[in-house]
Amino acid sequence: MTFSPSNRYDALIVGGSFAGLSAALMLARARKRVLLADNAQPRNRFANHAHNLIGHDGKPPAVLLGEAIDQLMAYPNVELRIAFAREGSRVDDGFRLHLDEGAPVEGRTLVLATGMRDVLPPLPGLAERWGQSVLHCPYCHGYEFAGQALGVLATGPMSPHQGEMIPEWGPTTYFTQGAFEPTTEELQRLQALDVSIERQPVVALEGEGGSLSSVRLADGRRVALAALFTAPRQAFASDLARNLGCEIVEGPLGPRVVVDPVGATCVQGLFAAGDMANPMQSAALAVAGGTLAAASAHRALMAMRLPASAAA
Repeated sequence: MTFSPSNRYDALIVGGSFAGLSAALMLARARKRVLLADNAQPRNRFANHAHNLIGHDGKPPAVLLGEAIDQLMAYPNVELRIAFAREGSRVDDGFRLHLDEGAPVEGRTLVLATGMRDVLPPLPGLAERWGQSVLHCPYCHGYEFAGQALGVLATGPMSPHQGEMIPEWGPTTYFTQGAFEPTTEELQRLQALDVSIERQPVVALEGEGGSLSSVRLADGRRVALAALFTAPRQAFASDLARNLGCEIVEGPLGPRVVVDPVGATCVQGLFAAGDMANPMQSAALAVAGGTLAAASAHRALMAMRLPASAAA
């Protein structure tokens, strides 16, 4: 296939949430031709408000992303396509992406900011409360439930650590689910923090709408709660990183793309940012990661302009 200038870019960015938009803005201001492809399914679409993003605390994520897109589209060298990048490959002078609509596109560099998806525990009443009263990050949402009865639903070996954090926001019950018993040392710390240990599994969540009023246990008892924290398994929202040969490691909650301190992967010209490349995940960290990845991509583009002898 012959590619015309109309479908060839300096940088392809896949993923249009905090990391991808930050990367696109940086490269736009570096006067590069940028294509941003996004399927409009951000991970935080279940939350009503975003927090810990200075200057924007408490804004709905959709408002934040909408404002960012409006600002980005003021740059004539940026194109946004609402599309899923279903396939990617290396070509001699960069990368080729096949979107689920339109012709393939090519770019000299590629920034992946495709994010993660949460694999929620299959409990009745949990999914519809995710991001509302069933939560992952206490820094993001704990303040709104401060002083109320809180719970931690164990999902893995890191759950006792979450059980130690949540008492900072309110009285806490740790639900082992009959599978994730704290070690002796962890139990001592939890007890020192007045955390109640419940070994009967949670079988359902109850409450009006997205609110939580109680959890029902396998023995029929109910435990009153205002919010339930849990750390679900995570999976890549896209297979592009695997298919393009990025190095991937498995962490306690799921996979992660290995990047250097400025977002470069082991694949030359390919960069990654946001939740897929950082085990510490938040909007602010995603913005920072996207900025770093874009700066690295820009340096790679600068190097491409130099003769081989000068670039070395």
